[in-house]
Amino acid sequence: MSENINVENLDRIDMKILRLLQKDGRISNADLAEMVAVSPATCHRRTQRLFREGYLSGVRALVNPQKVDRGALVMVGVVLDRSTPESFADFEAAAASLSFVLDCHLVAGDFDYFLKIRVGDMADFNRIHGQQLIGLPGVRQTRTFFVMKEVVDNRPLDF
Repeated sequence: MSENINVENLDRIDMKILRLLQKDGRISNADLAEMVAVSPATCHRRTQRLFREGYLSGVRALVNPQKVDRGALVMVGVVLDRSTPESFADFEAAAASLSFVLDCHLVAGDFDYFLKIRVGDMADFNRIHGQQLIGLPGVRQTRTFFVMKEVVDNRPLDF
């Protein structure tokens, strides 16, 4: 495992590689090398180092949710009945096992967690809510927010 390295240790070529891969993870090494003005071998070594040091954690395709019957985006605020390390761990393990939960975030404020969920429609969510969400360990209360319009989603990081 490499030591924690911050962005100050990256040069302009590394930063450009990160930006370009964020925009198009399918870009070929040859095209990426040309765009950052280094040889393909150098570009490959730098990209592999960025993965190894944790700057890049993976590459994946973005699937159009409407095309796979997951057009409804739902945010769910969750309040647990206890605030203990054990109750948090139990909830997190259970939430992580649910395939329809895209994101689960521990938050400060009125809720303990926010879940980002994709479903087909309101009836689909109602079924999931009644059968699985309210049965998660330690859940005292949920509050549901149906997203009416996705204005910005999964924006590349700006650095």
